[in-house]
Amino acid sequence: MSQMHYFMSLAISEASKAANTCEVPIGAVVVKDGKVISKAHNMREGSNQVAAHAEMLAIEQACNLLKSWRLENCDIYVTMEPCPMCAGAILQARIRNVYFGCYDKKAGAFGTIADLSTLAFNHNTRVYGGILEDECRNLIRSFFEMLRKQSENKA
Repeated sequence: MSQMHYFMSLAISEASKAANTCEVPIGAVVVKDGKVISKAHNMREGSNQVAAHAEMLAIEQACNLLKSWRLENCDIYVTMEPCPMCAGAILQARIRNVYFGCYDKKAGAFGTIADLSTLAFNHNTRVYGGILEDECRNLIRSFFEMLRKQSENKA
């Protein structure tokens, strides 16, 4: 298994934790020098915080650990293409590379709806999409199918 696939599989594990708590199953892992320095999953529903996306939480943890808002020598692995808020935080944190699993047709900000990585910010982030895409997409798909079935059973 390549290093890229290994770190994405860790992000998928985080996403599974989110699904187990009725959160949209998205996970993120921040890596520096080949080592995981933070990992998180969506916690928006449980925390009632709009910014409690996996990427935002993982970035915050990494900044706290490194005692710096600059994550220039770090990479982030996310199971779904980041939204505009998370893409903005990734760019502001100066993260070197973004690796994501499935594309987000509704809010993807690294190529699908918009591509913030192409704008003339003072920092450029390289973006790689489609890493373990089927596994990541299936997590999301299964989660929403389960929600629909629960909703139908209540009706």
